[in-house]
Amino acid sequence: MIATAGNNGEKDRSDCLVTLKLVQSGGIRIEVLSKVNALYGEDIRLLCKSILDFFSIEHAVLEVSDKGALPFVMAARVEAAIKQLKPTDEQYLLEMLPESLYHTVADQPRTTRLYLPGNTPSLMINAGIHKPEGVILDLEDAVAFHKKGEARLLVRNALRNLSFMGVERMVRINQIPAGLEDLDYVVPHNVNLVLVPKCESAAQIHSVNERIALIQNKRGTQRPVWLMPIIESALGVLNSFEIAKAAENVVAMAIGLEDYAADMGVNRTNEGVESLFARVQVVHACKAARIQAIDSVFSDVGDMIALKANVQASKALGFEGMGCIHPRQISIIRENFAPNEVEIEAAKKIVKAFKIASEKGLGVVSLGTKMIDAPVVKRAMQTIDLAVALGRLEKNWSDKELE
Repeated sequence: MIATAGNNGEKDRSDCLVTLKLVQSGGIRIEVLSKVNALYGEDIRLLCKSILDFFSIEHAVLEVSDKGALPFVMAARVEAAIKQLKPTDEQYLLEMLPESLYHTVADQPRTTRLYLPGNTPSLMINAGIHKPEGVILDLEDAVAFHKKGEARLLVRNALRNLSFMGVERMVRINQIPAGLEDLDYVVPHNVNLVLVPKCESAAQIHSVNERIALIQNKRGTQRPVWLMPIIESALGVLNSFEIAKAAENVVAMAIGLEDYAADMGVNRTNEGVESLFARVQVVHACKAARIQAIDSVFSDVGDMIALKANVQASKALGFEGMGCIHPRQISIIRENFAPNEVEIEAAKKIVKAFKIASEKGLGVVSLGTKMIDAPVVKRAMQTIDLAVALGRLEKNWSDKELE
């Protein structure tokens, strides 16, 4: 009875490969191969022993080939190996970092979202440094099928024990119904938003929310877990409005053009003519449902000129953000989705009019001959906030202009 978990290739950093063998006698023997064995070998052995004790394993040989794995990574790998040999619903949890307990709001900006493979710890560890609006720990396409179980445990531990420096913590689960089981590993650990891939109906959103409610009821907690369905097929496009308004916690909807193009039997191009109908349909569905419209990733990480053109076209269609598959894409996407001078000035006028009306106790906001309703005011304030966050407007602009 032997099991392995983790990675130990030449390019695998911040990871480890564990090999567990259950034996009939002899107690626990833990062998550590690590360049930092002299400094941290004893700590590694103590961690491994505590995990084996937790799962009531009394006789085993555990080999740990370490390539700089942090404790949350090593704990996930050891647990994954144990569960291959001893199926159990018990979970070994390290203490949650206090800085991982923050929540996010429904309408916060989601201009950039950085995809991180859910089974590659080296790409997770410093992701927050790049300051996207969100990080996506991906359990779906970025994880090989035979590694799905390991990835769930690693993503769970990352949510608990890795600082993402305040950015929104997102997880892309697997396609429904398989993705429902993923929720058991992320919902209890303060995931902020769940991406639902290849979504084709409101029923899939309902099934996700039913599972979330079941998990939270068992734990006695009630807090919002936002949802972002991803439209990736012709059927999904045609049902996009139904999906967008399926539940109150659906705060954004994205389109995935690689799978959409495959479903349509066409090739994806930088110009995007083949996906124009789908993108417009998704944007309209989002606007009608009053949620954020998020465009697909741009797959050529080396072509910044084409990326800029793609973002500008995306913004012109009404999208409010885009996924990133490399940190170098973040600044280009953010700069070109940022409010321009015309948009900023228009928003400032609306905010000024709202302030004047509020000070006079008026229930109606007017700008010239036009009446401004609450959603328009809210959108203007979001534009101002985004402009400030992206350095396009001074934080204290109102002190100078609203006196």
